[in-house]
Amino acid sequence: QVQLVESGGGLVQAGGSLRLSCAASGSTFSINAMGWYRQAPGKERELVAAISSGGTISYADSVKGRFTISRDNAKKMLYLQMNSLKPEDTAMYYCARGWRLGSYNYWGQGTQVTVSS
Repeated sequence: QVQLVESGGGLVQAGGSLRLSCAASGSTFSINAMGWYRQAPGKERELVAAISSGGTISYADSVKGRFTISRDNAKKMLYLQMNSLKPEDTAMYYCARGWRLGSYNYWGQGTQVTVSS
């Protein structure tokens, strides 16, 4: 059974940093595309960052230069380093997994990120 478990969220002041982690199970992690999404109250879920099995990376314009996505295939881990956080980054952050970028079959339960001004 494929599982994704996020961690690392919390409350931080504007300008601070957090590192989100996503632990994955299953044997296909290294060939899966992975993504981080977020959803704020009253808003639609949006893609934050994604990384393919080959290392192709994309970011939402709103986080470029501030967030960094990475993966460790040996540990089956996905990370999101978030720097220079802003109040508008406040949201529930979800890890997603699939066979190609933009097409995700599995989702984690989410980790809450709250940025105070």
